[in-house]
Amino acid sequence: MESVVRKSFAPSSRVKLTPRAARHFQGDTLFDKIGRVVCSADCLPRKELYESWELARRARRRFRGGRVVDLACGHGLLAHLLLLLDDTSPSALAVDARIPPSAHKVAEAVTREWPRLAGRVSLVGERIADVPLAAGDLVVASHACGALTDEILERASAARARVVVLPCCHEKATCDRGGVDGWVDAPLAIDVTRAARLRAQGYAVYTQRIPEEITPKNRLLMGEPSP
Repeated sequence: MESVVRKSFAPSSRVKLTPRAARHFQGDTLFDKIGRVVCSADCLPRKELYESWELARRARRRFRGGRVVDLACGHGLLAHLLLLLDDTSPSALAVDARIPPSAHKVAEAVTREWPRLAGRVSLVGERIADVPLAAGDLVVASHACGALTDEILERASAARARVVVLPCCHEKATCDRGGVDGWVDAPLAIDVTRAARLRAQGYAVYTQRIPEEITPKNRLLMGEPSP
């Protein structure tokens, strides 16, 4: 699966995808089909589509199967994409403290196009701290702000679950810089410290980037418990 960034149609835009935007997704690829479906829902920011797709395809190249747990899920698109890319995952739980009403429009549009997803993705309005996690889970979070990323990493590692996060809003006051911010900028210091912490907890760590044209906060951190 190759990158789908299209410079003539800025993927970093927060403009809502509407039915009129479907003309930008006229190809035969799975991404184009998803783009048309999301446009029909008439509620998702363009940036969220591209971020979710780039995270999902990289996560599935590395991790297969398991229940998907999408924390700080927003519209829950990422949870749906992870099931579409790997049908061996039985279900997905999309959790946010406040599920936007439009998330149900996205779920309905995707399920209408792919009926096999019916009943397999649950949208749950709940605190992350209250979500039980298990060792077989694939825990994901796209742009969980600041220390919320650290909470997700801590919850996942405590359960010995695989984890994929795309951090953002690196807050100096609440995030550990590991003492290396004298060498590198604070956001990078925070993410390097996160990777080092996962390794110290017995995880194999993998780092990648999604295209910067989508977001400058593009560092992807993935981990799985070492055997």
